[in-house]
Amino acid sequence: MIKSRLNFDGLGSLEDDLKMLTQAESDRVRRQGARAGAGVIRDEARRRAPKRSGKLSRNIVAVTVKVSEGHRAAAGVRVRSRGKADDPSNAFYWRFVELGTSKMPPAPFIRPAFDAKEQEAGDAAIAKVTEALDKVLKK
Repeated sequence: MIKSRLNFDGLGSLEDDLKMLTQAESDRVRRQGARAGAGVIRDEARRRAPKRSGKLSRNIVAVTVKVSEGHRAAAGVRVRSRGKADDPSNAFYWRFVELGTSKMPPAPFIRPAFDAKEQEAGDAAIAKVTEALDKVLKK
């Protein structure tokens, strides 16, 4: 699993603005920022995914994860793989493509997407948090 963290502690003005919000508003703003960053990586992973039938790229999604500890938000990119093999929302074989098998070399697309867009995802998250803060503080 690929892990990356975006910490707003060094950005004094954003941190102060987040402290002014209620808990619900603050959590919502953090989730929106995390989701925006994950969306950038999702789009790049879809672009890099092999396009035989298009099923794999359609099933790469950005998800928001509930975090119960403190003031945090988490989002990530995953490939849907539930249900029967012929289900259009099941791309179970993504692991074989990404990691390879004994008969097939790996053709990674998720890790290179993350490596290529990590900085852009962080910038998108910060931009979204700033935009959401401005919207909430104007009320």
